[in-house]
Formats: sequence, C-alpha cells, structure tokens
Amino acid sequence: MLADKALKEELNKFAKYVIQQSRSNLSKSDKNDTKALYNSLGYDIELTTKGAELGFSMEQYGEFQDKGVRGKSSSSKAPNSPFRFGSGTGRKGGLTEAMQSYVKRRRIQFKDRKTGRFLSYKSTAFLIARSIYQKGIKPSLFFTKPFVAAFKRLPDDLIEAYSIGLEKDLIKLTKR
Repeated sequence: MLADKALKEELNKFAKYVIQQSRSNLSKSDKNDTKALYNSLGYDIELTTKGAELGFSMEQYGEFQDKGVRGKSSSSKAPNSPFRFGSGTGRKGGLTEAMQSYVKRRRIQFKDRKTGRFLSYKSTAFLIARSIYQKGIKPSLFFTKPFVAAFKRLPDDLIEAYSIGLEKDLIKLTKR
C-alpha cells in the first residue's frame, strides 16, 4: 500500500536525521575517540499489521554516554541517570582497562608531585578511573537531544504522509 510506503519514508527521514545529528554531537563534544560508537549508530524500520516499528541501535556504552552515570560517592554530575557506579552489575576492572587504552591513545601521563617524574600509563589510568568511579559521568545527551527535536516535528510530517498515501490509495480504488 502507498500509505505504508509513505509511513516508511517518513520514519526513514526521521531516523536518518537522528543518526546524523547524534554523530555530529559525538564529534563536536570530543566523544568520538575510537569511532566505535559513531560507527555503531543505526536503525531498523519494520512494517507490522498495526503500523510500523522503528528501533535504534548503538554500542552498549552509548547509553551511558548519553544518559550519564551517577558516581559511587557523588551523584552531582548525573543526578537523574538510571545508571550508577558500584551497583554490582558491571564487570570488575572494566573501567580501569578502558582508561588504560584511552590514556595510551591520547598519550596522557600525570606527573608525580614529589619527584616531578611522569607516572606510568597504568597509574594515570587508575587515577582517572577512580575519579570517574567516585564522581560519575556527566550526561552528553548526544542521542536524546536530536531524537526529541525530530520527534517534535514528526507528527505533522507523519499525518501529512499518511493522508497523501491514503488519498492515493482511495484514488486507485475508485478508478477500479
């Protein structure tokens, strides 16, 4: 049916806009270090008997970047986040491992206050990971903002697409 085609077309425009803006937000906010999250952003549209279903996909940690994570001792960075460090659901040592690869890629090394020597990447990664674990991760809303903005525009476009598709279907049926 043409109405289904118009619906799918509108949802496709909606999803492409959300993905494009989300990728742009990742790049602008310097959260596009390995491009893993950037490249994992995708969507799937499935037409059903009741209408259509639109699903977005991304790397698992993308949700943490978007919504933020409350810290173990302080939730001031992400007070409304559904996620929290120290809840026992994450893998032990996962944050430290991720920080080790991050500080090596970015070549970040802290200095020892007493001796003035550079700390190892492992020590630097541990200090950063401990700080993140205690204080949390601030929400970037890289996905939420474009989704909400596009969703506000969606109903008018969707109604228009449905009415055009319905009109064409009615014209076809009346010609028969």
